[in-house]
Amino acid sequence: MGEAVADFIPEHRFQDFNVDPRLKNSILIKGYKTPTPIQDKIIPHILKGLDVVGVANTGTGKTAAFLIPLIHKVLLNKTNKVLVVVPTRELALQIDSELKGFARGLQIFSVCCVGGMSVSRQVSELRYHNNFIIGTPGRLKDLIERKNIRLAEFKTIVLDEADRMLDMGFINDMRFLMAGMPKERHTLFFSATVSREIERLILEFLRQPVRISVKTRDTAQNVEQDVIKVGRGKNKLELLHDLLKQKDFSKVLIFGRTKHGVEKLSQMLSQKGFQAESIHGDKNQSRRQRALGAFKNNRAQVLVATDVAARGLDIPNVSHVINYDLPATFDDYVHRIGRTGRGDKRGKALTFID
Repeated sequence: MGEAVADFIPEHRFQDFNVDPRLKNSILIKGYKTPTPIQDKIIPHILKGLDVVGVANTGTGKTAAFLIPLIHKVLLNKTNKVLVVVPTRELALQIDSELKGFARGLQIFSVCCVGGMSVSRQVSELRYHNNFIIGTPGRLKDLIERKNIRLAEFKTIVLDEADRMLDMGFINDMRFLMAGMPKERHTLFFSATVSREIERLILEFLRQPVRISVKTRDTAQNVEQDVIKVGRGKNKLELLHDLLKQKDFSKVLIFGRTKHGVEKLSQMLSQKGFQAESIHGDKNQSRRQRALGAFKNNRAQVLVATDVAARGLDIPNVSHVINYDLPATFDDYVHRIGRTGRGDKRGKALTFID
């Protein structure tokens, strides 16, 4: 969960934060004792109602860093509504499930509004009072235009993984959402990287934000990185097969370049007797969730994925990341290998090179 900072000593314990005792109890039940760096530094500012910019990677505990103070805010006043905007449906579902864990028994309601899932079901869920709406920019914009969501009712907005949303072409949707929010609002902005475009958005969307940065080094320190040369006349699939047979390759995330290639590779591995699943854009949401669930719960040893499908995933205890196809950019490489060696665990990343 935490960042790779062995000597980090938090200023606070969760018990010290000025939040509702019922929420403190939920935090304890979830087994959280000491805050991660981002939680330690950012929660007090959010509790004060200040705009914040959090520069942090996935896996630093940033979801709880904004959920805890915002649940407290809703507990103080049940009419408070929070909009959480994220790049992918996987991330939306993950945040929603974490929210439900913290808010168990507190009469706090949420709905996920994401593409690739039934819009009519989301419309009917929106008829009820929801304190949190978590969604992807395109689907949110659609529901706002249909008048199923009224932005004027939301005093708080979270933009999570803003750099990914920018990369995925959601800039106009983000501007549309921000323009519809009340002028007096509370804006929380999270990004793993801060480019010139991100700086522009921060200027545009936030008011005198407090900046908290807990960036781990760009490539994870806990990940041992190596390359595997595929010599002339050598078969890449055979090399992969030999690796996966080794005992310590217990939970392996393999990246391929295309949806078709990922599907084909996972089928070929299944034929060779491996428990392999795949996630990519051609799979519908319920099949993706099933594949992901099997991998998370160790019913599958291997998950083959495309870059886009794996964005924002937080899967515990991935032993190896294998770049079967080379990533398109260095940024993609960093994102891929960051899926192993989380928190204080060690991980290995292997890249096939022809």
